[in-house]
Amino acid sequence: MTLDLEYLRGSLAAVHSVVKHTSCPENLFFHFIISSESDADFASIVQSSFPSLKFKVYVFNVRLVNALISPSIREALENPLNYARSYLANLLDQCVERVIYLDSDVIVVDDIQKLWKVSLKDSSSKVIGAPEYCHANFTRYFSYEFWSSSEFLKIFEGKKKRPCYFNTGVMVMDLGKWRTGEYTKRIEKWMKVQKERRIYELGSLPPFLLVFGGDVEPIEHRWNQHGLGGDNVADSCRSLHPGPVSLMHWSGKGKPWKRLDAKKPCLVDYLWKPYDLYLQHDHHHHHHRIAKRLADS
Repeated sequence: MTLDLEYLRGSLAAVHSVVKHTSCPENLFFHFIISSESDADFASIVQSSFPSLKFKVYVFNVRLVNALISPSIREALENPLNYARSYLANLLDQCVERVIYLDSDVIVVDDIQKLWKVSLKDSSSKVIGAPEYCHANFTRYFSYEFWSSSEFLKIFEGKKKRPCYFNTGVMVMDLGKWRTGEYTKRIEKWMKVQKERRIYELGSLPPFLLVFGGDVEPIEHRWNQHGLGGDNVADSCRSLHPGPVSLMHWSGKGKPWKRLDAKKPCLVDYLWKPYDLYLQHDHHHHHHRIAKRLADS
């Protein structure tokens, strides 16, 4: 997971949920990625929130990404840390062969070990597993310039199955295959194309779709109940999709902690609230320390 001050409260709640629902907490190891431009002491915040958690903090050099994004897009772009997921194979220790990547606005309500056991063995092309959405409109993530050019359309022609939209907020990643196939370079290649010819709208997602579309190991949708943040429209509360739920994802504009603080929560935000470590007045005094430290920062 990435850690930054804006989403820290979400990240801590996500970690809390993973720890709470796993059958073997002692098997957990977290890799936290922070920005090279941040001077917050995230290690001690995590340590004081979860005294027995095994974790390591890595610094991501955001200049790597800034050089690949045209400045006009950069202002509109949320956070260079969004691109850290493309660099995990280089950032993490070489002995780390597999990771689960999670966004900061998720809550896990099932045993994370089940997700860990997703098989990516089939073929060398299966580098990541993610929940796929084949009914979603894949075309709208790319510009007219992209779809009207035969050189770009060739990318998807050789694929065994048709490329589907997938969300990069929940991924099982085989870092061994990633390093062998040099997938970071493949993603960067598309970022360079984008810099010259606007082939997609904003963000870190389209290069992932271009590189992995059609080659993703599909993961059950219960592992990404997404869109709970709603969209730009005021008061656009979403309800859960039907079916079993293992992970809830507040993707979209609204974040549960912001809505709760504003006293305008959606119903689903009450499912997030029990994992919040920010204002629970209980005997764990270190929660107050975090609340104070967050407020000071």
